[in-house]
Amino acid sequence: MSTIHIGHYINGAPVTGQGQRTQSVTNPATGKVTGKVALADKEDVNTAVAAAQAAFPAWADAPPLRRARVMFKFLELLHQHKDALAHAITAEHGKVFTDAQGEVARGIDIVEFATGIPQLLKGDYTEQVASGIDNWTMRQPLGVVAGITPFNFPVMVPMWMFPVAIAAGNTFILKPSPTDPTPSLMMADLLKQAGLPDGVFNVVQGDKEAVDALLEHPDVKAVSFVGSTPIANYIYETGAHHGKRVQALGGAKNHMVVMPDADLEQSLDALIGAAYGSAGERCMAISVAVLVGDVADKIMPLLLERTKALKVLNGENLAAEMGPIVTQQAHERISGYIALGVEEGAKLLVDGRGFQGAQAGAGCDNGFWMGGSLFDHVTTNMRIYKEEIFGPVLACVRVPDFATAVQIINDHEFGNGVSCFTRDGNVAREFSRRIQVGMVGINVPIPVPMAWHGFGGWKRSLFGDMHAYGEEGVRFYTKQKSIMQRWPESTPKGAEFVMPTSK
Repeated sequence: MSTIHIGHYINGAPVTGQGQRTQSVTNPATGKVTGKVALADKEDVNTAVAAAQAAFPAWADAPPLRRARVMFKFLELLHQHKDALAHAITAEHGKVFTDAQGEVARGIDIVEFATGIPQLLKGDYTEQVASGIDNWTMRQPLGVVAGITPFNFPVMVPMWMFPVAIAAGNTFILKPSPTDPTPSLMMADLLKQAGLPDGVFNVVQGDKEAVDALLEHPDVKAVSFVGSTPIANYIYETGAHHGKRVQALGGAKNHMVVMPDADLEQSLDALIGAAYGSAGERCMAISVAVLVGDVADKIMPLLLERTKALKVLNGENLAAEMGPIVTQQAHERISGYIALGVEEGAKLLVDGRGFQGAQAGAGCDNGFWMGGSLFDHVTTNMRIYKEEIFGPVLACVRVPDFATAVQIINDHEFGNGVSCFTRDGNVAREFSRRIQVGMVGINVPIPVPMAWHGFGGWKRSLFGDMHAYGEEGVRFYTKQKSIMQRWPESTPKGAEFVMPTSK
């Protein structure tokens, strides 16, 4: 396979990039370099911002219904090309094809939500709010906005952002991960085919240099980010320093509580799928099993058996349950955490480091392969419990009762997602009310909200005031304007020196 050049997309056309820096794009299953992606410099970013700024007035003036019609056409094209997008995800990220199809489908949900923008932008109106005065509110777009997105969902996470932002009348600059850059250009092409005017959607490939240029540019009014907590914190502080609206979603350490009364088979299926799906490279992956009372002794032998039996294969193989790790660097980081867990005294029941690429299929010898790893007797003072590993490693913590389970989760610095498996309605209700986490599942292992509800965690999993997509997304990408109106016929005579009241 020949190596291709992957560039930017600015003002409705592919752009090679003005800078000389590039980064290799690799197929994680084979370890082969398939492309070189351009890394934007400040001038590339300035060009993209200028294109977006020039396109903004006409796009903001377009009636919401006209903008919605572009989204409807984009939606139609996404359905036609959803498998091509999924194959591109598998080729550069490594996740199994069926999981990639699910990622595209969840992105499509957001586009469907965005087609309702005429209704979502409706304001409020009060007649006779005071004598002879009417008052109403409207929501108007911000201008040029940007999205900085991670490698693990190169289609879905950008679609958490740009469909809502664009439908609301903004112009958008996407800075995707350079690890898997191709899907961003495919989406740009589909938007062009859908009739989106040039400059409304732009892609700048890049690294920190591009990110800093976006954060510092005075014409970028808002920045959305998904990634690790240290970078989310940096994005939030830097963006706020430069006067921008910022929505920065950070890291996670998601727990799944299994109560003694839970359905064991259902709980087992949930843990295996949520811990090892997408090789654990999900911000909503379950990385800690909190086993209450005697359920640990019942479920651990089953977890051991199922973890050993994981079908770790090339993601294009439809029998695959788990694919490779995204990069060699990530593989080394995850391996380091497994070694650390052993040093800390946790009991390593299954060691995924011994998995060989040849077991995954033909041509996979040099890929970034790892099997699932399973720890028992993990305690809350261990780093493998405290820190986000972002890999196929499940840590099992044994606790005596429900109250302890809730307490350790609430004490953790992250509060992204959590789940509780139980048959007891009162336990479910109390867990939902008392847990200090933004997204909660009851007998649902990965409680990612649907498009109209919005996604976001608590504590150090979210920096900013608003969650992604849903009505929160509409509020993030628009600003409210309040208008009070009175006509001369109802205006009192003489100057008014006091604060207006409702009289």
